[in-house]
Amino acid sequence: MPIPYQEHTVYRTIQDLGEHIASRYPYESKFASVNGWRMHYIDEGPKDAPPVMFFHGNPTWGWLWRKVLPPFLEAGYRVIVPDQIGFGLSEHPHTPSAHSLDNHAANLVSLIDQLDLSNIFFVCHDWGGPTGLSALLTRQEKATAVAVMSTWAWREPSADFHRRKAPWGMLHAPLTGPHIMGRQGAFPGRSMYLSVVDRELMLEDSLTAYMSVTPDVGDRRLTWQWPRSIPINPDTDIAGDRFDWLEAGVRKLNIPATILWGREEVVFEASVFATHWKEEIWPHAEGPHMFTGNHFLQEDSGAEMGELLVEFASRHVPI
Repeated sequence: MPIPYQEHTVYRTIQDLGEHIASRYPYESKFASVNGWRMHYIDEGPKDAPPVMFFHGNPTWGWLWRKVLPPFLEAGYRVIVPDQIGFGLSEHPHTPSAHSLDNHAANLVSLIDQLDLSNIFFVCHDWGGPTGLSALLTRQEKATAVAVMSTWAWREPSADFHRRKAPWGMLHAPLTGPHIMGRQGAFPGRSMYLSVVDRELMLEDSLTAYMSVTPDVGDRRLTWQWPRSIPINPDTDIAGDRFDWLEAGVRKLNIPATILWGREEVVFEASVFATHWKEEIWPHAEGPHMFTGNHFLQEDSGAEMGELLVEFASRHVPI
């Protein structure tokens, strides 16, 4: 079980974020100590039901999945959504050494072990792919099925988006990245607003939920740290070996899988990345299932995605 914290210690919870957020993400905040860091997560539904774990990426947190979760809870599944260390209501380390992909994967493995989970359905988005899939490969005996969306697990093919000098290349610069992402708060902020289809709804309903959990410059460290782990230059890659290991592992993985993608995706273009998952990595996978949505497709089509994933789970991870 998760290690309890001292009773006098107070941590911010979902309820502390205000009614606008709490009413749309109406779950109990839980905390675990993972490798020395405080991780926030929710754990809803029957404890003896098959667990479905949802893994987010940059710069989001569990809130991203709020529209996807209800169909699973209505169907009787156990739903577990961790906030990656550095985001959401989890602890926000300000040191770059805390944010290696190895460390983030180890954090997720720690939570899986503490909760003594098995028969897990892994659902991975963005950096939740490299971290969540690494955790899956580390605990393969606990995995029953997997879903991926807007993510990757290899060096090549790489995204044209990540090779552009503006805006992505600037994030690798020692001063520009912290300035744009940290002091100006571009991510979350304008970058997320531009990465959905219904931008008015994003402004009215969701953007404050992402911005309110990274209130200062240091708390945004991971927003520019993770981009520097994208393997785009063999001479300077800091996580190339991790992606080589990851690709080799997922290619051998033979469990039920499904692929979901946004029609308007601009970072991991469907014609390249969804196709690569299906044709090169997991020919046995279902999909790609296409939804209205850009990179954060859960914002535009979360409910529809939840229904599709529950139907998939009913066949491969029955209650």
